[in-house]
Amino acid sequence: MKKKLFGFLIVLVSILFVLSACGGESEEATEDNAENGNTEESSTEETASSDKESGDKPYIAIISKGFQHQFWQAVQRGAEKAAEEFDVEITFEGPENESQVDKQIEMLQAALDKNPDAIGFAALDSQASTPLLEKANEANIPVIAFDSGVDSDIPVTTASTDNYAAASLAAEKMAELIGEQGKVALVVHDQVSVTGVQRRDGFVETIEENYPDIEIVDIQYGGGDHLESTNLAKTMMQAHPDIAGIYGSNEGSAIGVVNAVRELGKEGEVTVVGFDSGKQQIDAIKEGVMAGAITQNPEGIGYETVKAAVDTLNGEEVPEMIDTGFYWYDANNLEDEEIQAAIYE
Repeated sequence: MKKKLFGFLIVLVSILFVLSACGGESEEATEDNAENGNTEESSTEETASSDKESGDKPYIAIISKGFQHQFWQAVQRGAEKAAEEFDVEITFEGPENESQVDKQIEMLQAALDKNPDAIGFAALDSQASTPLLEKANEANIPVIAFDSGVDSDIPVTTASTDNYAAASLAAEKMAELIGEQGKVALVVHDQVSVTGVQRRDGFVETIEENYPDIEIVDIQYGGGDHLESTNLAKTMMQAHPDIAGIYGSNEGSAIGVVNAVRELGKEGEVTVVGFDSGKQQIDAIKEGVMAGAITQNPEGIGYETVKAAVDTLNGEEVPEMIDTGFYWYDANNLEDEEIQAAIYE
């Protein structure tokens, strides 16, 4: 019995010794791993720390007025160029056409829900967006207005054409082309955005102040839609058979006027002056249906919008207005280098 008990004790001591040795090795390994950052917990913390240090790229949400016109596609190209240059992430979207104010407001709300670092916004309605812009301001999200400003001091800057001055130049060219006398009409893309108002007023006020023998007989609003603008221009020409010229205030408006002139066989009788420089307008100028148009710098607008957002996020001052420039182009200067750089066919 004593022998059995003695043997049992020997086995028990041996087991305790082995367990003690394993425990020591485990603690030692744990200490070594901790020193080298090799424990699972340490590895997770290090990864999280590394991710935090590297950080994501600044995200800029850009909401345009539309997406169907070549103009906005050119603006997007400029924005993407700047995003690559300044190493930021952007999204670029807009409603299907420039009459969908409610749709644009929904897009702006969706952009705010993503909590971007900055927002680029071209307002269809200069007042409707104010409540959401106030939300952005409260969340310390800087807003960069582009193409069209808003009735608010919330945007830190606006990157756009001087639309009033550009429309004034269009009026001067129209007056010159019709011999400074006769009846003219306007097909304007809208009366609620800053661009619509300025491109209308710049043209109208220049004619009224400087050309007493020119009569403005009609102003209609087609929402920038080709078909609607075509119908409006046809109605104008039918109501005023002796009309001398029609001005279209954006790409869709101008193409609508061109289509109306063609449909009524008024080529050479009605002088068409446009705004923007998509392929259809350029073709119309080459064919002699449109006399000429104002071209903006759409890629420059997109580029300057993103650049202004980056500068603002970096704490740099930006000017209240960023003038992206404009040119008059017609068959005589269409191939000039500065025009070719600004058109977007």
